Amino acid sequence: MSDTLQTLHSALPAAVFTTDPDVMWGYSRDRADLVAAGKPLAVLRPTTTDEVVTIMRWASSTGTPVVARGAGTGLSGGATALDDCLVVSLERMTGIREIDAPNQTVVVEAGVINADVSRAVAHLGLFYPPDPGSFEISTIGGNLATNAGGMRCVKYGVTRSSVLGMEVVLADGKILRTGGRTVKNVAGLDLTQLFIGSEGTLGLITSATLRLRPLPVRTATMVATFDTLEAGCRALDGIFASGVTPSVLELMDQETINAVEDHTRMDLDRTAAVLIIAQADGVDALREVDTIVTCCENAGASLAVATDDPAEGAMLMQARRLAGHAIAAIGPTIIEDVVVPRSRLGELLTAIARISADSGIRIATVGHAGDGNVHPNLYLPDLSDATRSTAMAVAEQICTATLELDGSITGEHGVGQLKMGWLAQQLDSTALAVQAAIRGALDPQGLLNPGRGY
Repeated sequence: MSDTLQTLHSALPAAVFTTDPDVMWGYSRDRADLVAAGKPLAVLRPTTTDEVVTIMRWASSTGTPVVARGAGTGLSGGATALDDCLVVSLERMTGIREIDAPNQTVVVEAGVINADVSRAVAHLGLFYPPDPGSFEISTIGGNLATNAGGMRCVKYGVTRSSVLGMEVVLADGKILRTGGRTVKNVAGLDLTQLFIGSEGTLGLITSATLRLRPLPVRTATMVATFDTLEAGCRALDGIFASGVTPSVLELMDQETINAVEDHTRMDLDRTAAVLIIAQADGVDALREVDTIVTCCENAGASLAVATDDPAEGAMLMQARRLAGHAIAAIGPTIIEDVVVPRSRLGELLTAIARISADSGIRIATVGHAGDGNVHPNLYLPDLSDATRSTAMAVAEQICTATLELDGSITGEHGVGQLKMGWLAQQLDSTALAVQAAIRGALDPQGLLNPGRGY
């Protein structure tokens, strides 16, 4: 350990700092299989904002890059270590600082697990809406950094829709507090929204004030299967036109259905081309899912059923939540994340199927039909250079097709490192220059997650 690094070690509690190679290896990458991990100088696991301040002051004074991370569930390489960086894991900042039931807010630290927020306020009849697929293991800090989505986005919006304010440690170690505790707040620029989705490039988020919602008085669930992709897309068009706002509207293609069945028997129809799962919440929940069932039947569904039984609904939702784990269990994958206007979702799904057939790369597509955001999972037979090259070319074709449909190359996973090369296809030179200027103003040395995000 250099004398300079020893200075940082001495300034922090012993449990915060480690250079143990085995420990550092475990913190050196997220879940992006194709992004190679660098070798950090040290891994820091602070428990307080003051400790984060100490770390960033040292990094600023020595010009040392910093890569922030939460639970490492990201899928774009944005939390993968760089050579000679500090990896700052905020997983140990797990305090729930305040629950304000009358104002339906909660202040939590960055390391709090997403699902634990709802568990902490359930006894008050409240819940936290954002629910990314990794909600049982991903942290609020990571969700904020990527503006994570989830299944309830169609009704409640992505992470940014539920954030009122935050505490951020900037590159020079200063503490910035943004927003507040009110739903309305237009004093000054909206710095809260600026930091959401910034992927650790503007500062280290240490806590946030989150907006809660009342627990639904009733929930109903439906499932429908279709023999053809075209029929499933017709059903989605009918649902969008029906005026119903489901709380969940998800789809799984045949590859995904079979991956789930291979992983855990759920008695899904392996022959179905598309499976749609929807939920509605509130006093009219059953009426709304009945409307969705009718839309599916009118489109030619081979099966369409609804239930307001909580256990049955949970079982159906479990089939969807298993999709990511089931696909990952098969082997290495590229987990794409693209989004189009939902009226063009059928065109995107058709394009993905064509790209899969033309390339010979199996693609399992699952996603959030309600907001046009899908995740094509590219199965990789191995991690050889030839396979990587082919797979990245296929991923680029999917992104290109998405942009041609007025979409975005990422809906909720972020740009990270994987998609840096494609960002200029979506954003023009003016947009890129403005973002670079903001980043340069907040981090003039370029220390925060360099080469990632934007």
